[in-house]
Amino acid sequence: MRNTKQPINQVGYTSNGFQKFLMICSGANLHILKKTPSEWNKFAGIGGIVLFTAVFATLSAGYAMFTVFDDLLIAISFGILWGLMIFNLDRYIVSSIKKTGTWWNQILMSIPRLILATFLGIIISKPLELKIFEKEVNKQLNTIIQRNKKQLQGEMSGRILQQSGPFETEKKQISDKIALYQKSYDSAAVELEKEILGKQSGLTSGKVGFGTNAKRKQELKEQRFRDLENYQKQIAPRLDYLDKEISKVYTNLETERKSTETFEDKYNGFAARLQALDELGKNSAIIATAAAFIMGLFICLEISPVLIKLISGVGPYDYLLEKTENEYKLYAKEKITKGSLATDNRIRKFEDDLDENSSS
Repeated sequence: MRNTKQPINQVGYTSNGFQKFLMICSGANLHILKKTPSEWNKFAGIGGIVLFTAVFATLSAGYAMFTVFDDLLIAISFGILWGLMIFNLDRYIVSSIKKTGTWWNQILMSIPRLILATFLGIIISKPLELKIFEKEVNKQLNTIIQRNKKQLQGEMSGRILQQSGPFETEKKQISDKIALYQKSYDSAAVELEKEILGKQSGLTSGKVGFGTNAKRKQELKEQRFRDLENYQKQIAPRLDYLDKEISKVYTNLETERKSTETFEDKYNGFAARLQALDELGKNSAIIATAAAFIMGLFICLEISPVLIKLISGVGPYDYLLEKTENEYKLYAKEKITKGSLATDNRIRKFEDDLDENSSS
């Protein structure tokens, strides 16, 4: 009886070079896809999404690296490397989804791929968000720098009080004691003047002129002046030491402050920009909404190949792919079975030869 079933012949591959390139980007098996021209547009579309996702990933990583290293060559090199990695990863994610299983199995198989694609979409979107809101981010970044400087100034003031406090306290105690000596001398000088002028008080005689009482008050005044002078001479080295230590504290902290402020002025790296973008989102509902839409756009772009593969129907390519894989599975199982049987036959033959030799 004549077999009416015709084998599937290979269809002539007449697609253009760009379409073929997009189908390669989709991760499809070109040898099988050649036989299913009705699937070319679908896989070219999936490949286009994978390709443009990789392009956006390249731009995103390049910008991120430029903000970190401020070197165009490093930014371009890392951006291309990152883009190729994302391209290869997306290509694998899409190609690993099989359409010939049950709907529930397809869902279970797609969930980890959707999670990974979502994560990649967030990573790709962030640097591009920074570039889109660059002017607003730069303004917020300057606000953060000024806020950090103000906080730094407050910390420095606290450290000055803490480190110079003991020296300032001792210096104040010395100044208070000098003031007591000065007050005592001034009091003696006033009493001497009253005594000479004859002003009556509890400590003066009320007689005009430089008499006996005036001489005693003159001696007291001179004694108190000597006490003041002697104490000032005695304490002068200690005051010089305290002034030097206080000056040293101010000098060291001022040097540290200038160094830290110089560092703060360069606070414009990738993490700092992310902080500025986050604060912008908290302070402005419009920017927060726009950033959320941009992130959502890239997440949708990243997961769209998986979703397209998930919601599309089973096509000729899927059946041919399953048929090819099953043929290889059966071929491998057949080879394993034949190998096992051949091994068993050799073992039996070896055992029979041993029995014959032992009997003879």
